[in-house]
Amino acid sequence: MSRTTYQCTCGAVLEYKQDLVSDRGTTGRTWKCRQCATPVPGIVAEKIGHQHPS
Repeated sequence: MSRTTYQCTCGAVLEYKQDLVSDRGTTGRTWKCRQCATPVPGIVAEKIGHQHPS
């Protein structure tokens, strides 16, 4: 299985769950970049959310 990465607009490479911030709202969960709080697409964030640096 390949790793999923995402290049944020701030330049950060999001690769692991620790790189994301989860925000639970009334319509569900949204994911944001930990460095700049830019929203990350849900499908990409869900894949990254299951990756650990171990």
